[in-house]
Amino acid sequence: MIRVTDTISIHEDEIEESFVRSSGPGGQNVNKLSTAVQLRFDVRGSPSLPNDVAIRLMKLAGKRLTKDGVIVIIAQTARTQERNRAEARERLVDLIREASVKPVPRRATKPTKASRTKRLEGKKIRSDIKGMRGKIRDD
Repeated sequence: MIRVTDTISIHEDEIEESFVRSSGPGGQNVNKLSTAVQLRFDVRGSPSLPNDVAIRLMKLAGKRLTKDGVIVIIAQTARTQERNRAEARERLVDLIREASVKPVPRRATKPTKASRTKRLEGKKIRSDIKGMRGKIRDD
């Protein structure tokens, strides 16, 4: 079990990992070993995530989300499979933690009378300055 928050835990079976050749550091090992990790997590089919968290997670995932509702995270910065695997899991956990926070609804507010007056005064001053830039007419 991977503990995400106090209320959310993901079972190991829900995460699918495959190892592919990396383009990251590793010298000659890059051509011989499969150190990059491709982590796949099915958001739609996960029984561990509440519905509202799953919806927010799919919005947060962006281009990492496939049409089937699977998040794909690729980690290839480290030289070893273990470190890349840990990094991929940590990125998934961070993403789920971010999605588990309920957004605070925005409350509409009106500008104060003083701020409206100040804004209009600024506009009037600017208008006067620009008006003085015109040609001088003899009347």
